[in-house]
Amino acid sequence: MHQDRPIVRLLPGRDRRVKAGHPWAFSNEIAMTPAAKALPPGTIVRLEGDDGVRHGAWHFNPHSLIGARRLDTNPDAACDGAWFRARLAEALSLRERLFDTPQYRLVHAEADGLPGLVVDRYGDVVAVQANTAGMEAATPLIVEALAALIAPRGIVARNDSGVRKLEGLEEEVRLLAGDAAGAVVEENGLRFPVDLLGGQKTGWFFDQREHRARVARLAKGATVLDAFCHTGGFGIGCAVAGATQVTLLDRSEHALATAKEAAAMNGVADRVAIQRGEAMEALERMVGAGQRFGVVIADPPAFAKTRKDQPAALRAYAKLARLAATLVERGGFLFIASCSHHVAPGEFADAVASGVHRTRRHARILHMSGAGPDHPLHPMLPESQYLKGMLLHLG
Repeated sequence: MHQDRPIVRLLPGRDRRVKAGHPWAFSNEIAMTPAAKALPPGTIVRLEGDDGVRHGAWHFNPHSLIGARRLDTNPDAACDGAWFRARLAEALSLRERLFDTPQYRLVHAEADGLPGLVVDRYGDVVAVQANTAGMEAATPLIVEALAALIAPRGIVARNDSGVRKLEGLEEEVRLLAGDAAGAVVEENGLRFPVDLLGGQKTGWFFDQREHRARVARLAKGATVLDAFCHTGGFGIGCAVAGATQVTLLDRSEHALATAKEAAAMNGVADRVAIQRGEAMEALERMVGAGQRFGVVIADPPAFAKTRKDQPAALRAYAKLARLAATLVERGGFLFIASCSHHVAPGEFADAVASGVHRTRRHARILHMSGAGPDHPLHPMLPESQYLKGMLLHLG
């Protein structure tokens, strides 16, 4: 029993969302008493309504806008090593049903009952991202649980996400256990090197797996432009599927070096050209030069980092859609994506439609979808539906 666990109370009349099953309590819904404010960030508390209703065990951070995140509906849940092992085992069991190989997002935060925690699995190497003070404090338990469940060769902390600042945490990337040398992701029959200590995010974007496969199926015999290519997941998949020529465009020298290595690893280096530059500027130059491709992929980093960036982001997506659509030859295909969670799916679709309309091309939307099933959504957190992908055929 955890009767000694601190109690944090919701303000009168501010418990409606929590009672409806929302996994967060915002700081303006919580009675921030001197005792509550004095609790160290990441403390496990019992959250109660002013009516005495017990809402379970929560991670609490008095300095964050999201003041509390639900761990368990049982206020006395141990939330110890065995508890973490059970939650991780549940997430692992689902992924093993979904995928044949151990290459996936193993934990996707709230939807997997582990708020603020992301774990990506690359075969025998694992990347862990703790985005909250609570998960930062629990990292030793998480490492122990991962070792017990899947015995990885290496575990890397990829704690370089900007959201950590909102929790009062420093950004860092470090090895937590073993070694991560030679990490490789295997996807759709391809192999890509993953730099877990030096690359972007957790090294690979598993969320686009199904989109990459869908686009590759259209690439046989086509020329392909992969803009904002990162390490070339889309473009190299297209080359292996039979594209005649693939151009990989990105501003990151490190990402392009990794992409070049991946092209060689998959035997398509002779059909893959690397181009370094700011993608939007490069696309404008290509449009001006009259270049055309059978397949164009535009998968940029988030244009809207905050809610106030949203209007500018929508204008940028419309412009990107216009430029990218102009570069598609008649009868070709455009895949365009947004990973800005401040831009809703409908808003993104409208921006893309507006940009494509300006090219005066006949367009058909063939497919619209979000992240793969290893990035599940919590039903009460629609804002976590960050990824939007649209595949269009252009006449």
